[in-house]
Amino acid sequence: MSIFCKAAITDGKGNFEIAEIEVNEPKDDEVLIKIKAAGLCHTDYDSLSWGKQLILGHEGAGVVAGAGKDVKRLSQGDNVILSWAMHCGHCFQCLEGNQHLCEVASPVAAGGNGYTPGHADPSGTRFKGRPLLRSFNIGTMAEYTLVKESAVVKNYSDKMTFPAASIISCGVMTGYGSVVNAAKVKPGSSVVVLGTGGVGLNVIQGAKIAKAGKIIAVDINKNRLEMAKAFGATHTLLASSADTGLLNAAIQVKGLTGGRGADYAFECTAMPQLGAAPLAMVRNAGTAVQVSGIEQEITIDMKLFEWDKTYINPLYGKCRPQTDFPTIINLYEDGQLLLEEMITRTYPLNELDKAFDDLLNGRNAKGVVVFE
Repeated sequence: MSIFCKAAITDGKGNFEIAEIEVNEPKDDEVLIKIKAAGLCHTDYDSLSWGKQLILGHEGAGVVAGAGKDVKRLSQGDNVILSWAMHCGHCFQCLEGNQHLCEVASPVAAGGNGYTPGHADPSGTRFKGRPLLRSFNIGTMAEYTLVKESAVVKNYSDKMTFPAASIISCGVMTGYGSVVNAAKVKPGSSVVVLGTGGVGLNVIQGAKIAKAGKIIAVDINKNRLEMAKAFGATHTLLASSADTGLLNAAIQVKGLTGGRGADYAFECTAMPQLGAAPLAMVRNAGTAVQVSGIEQEITIDMKLFEWDKTYINPLYGKCRPQTDFPTIINLYEDGQLLLEEMITRTYPLNELDKAFDDLLNGRNAKGVVVFE
């Protein structure tokens, strides 16, 4: 029997509405999830203008409400976290260990713009009688969603709230994974984090967990820098919006790192004009990491690469959901990783416009939509 529920639906032209959708029973390899919380980030705002009608949201946590006969890992009533890094397990990239780059199922690496044709059948969700796509194949800003089993990870924590669990889906995983899985930050090393929003704070947490010796947070927002200290930054630098490419901030970073620059620098601002900024922060043979997913064309002064510097652009912190999410849960259970403290405000679904406004104006470290 189908379920009728509320969802946030964009027309792909910059607008969205809260309306009723119909969600079918799960097919053999699908799981029906009752969403309890959905994290919000800039990608969700960007998806308003992707040119296609779809259900918003790519971070979420909830409860299994039903499962198809081929689903073996999950049972009705399980608390779960959703991941958009769905994977087939047998393509070239999956066999290489790059589940996040799955050539069959990844909504980014395979299909682009949050939807992979042929993998997530949109006929399972309908709006006004017509099939409806789900952002990143999961569409978490809905009371119920229908997803593939590979998009679901069981959450065994008894103390983690649903809002905290929801932000693991992308923001936490992207930041933490960029440090631990992609850059492989070494103990005792120096790290610079450019931008201390939700992703940046999780880069800071990842660096602390990796036992970096010096963690320097850079931002133009004093309040965010104070929060960065609470999440593990050992030093903070208040930058100026007039500092082109953060070159002046780079001079200060060198002053804090023996004159040579940091071992690692992570760009977490999502600002194209700062795409090359981490290169200015690192020493010769250092590693610059572009975390925030900048895709615009930018101009880079090649002298910033001198000498032997490495620049990497990892996707989703090289996420392996069934491996990385349990690790993150363990770190949370041990008190090494903060989640609830990152959530500035929660919103009901009918206040999504307010949530987007707070997001765009930098009022939150992390905003979360909650469902009754």
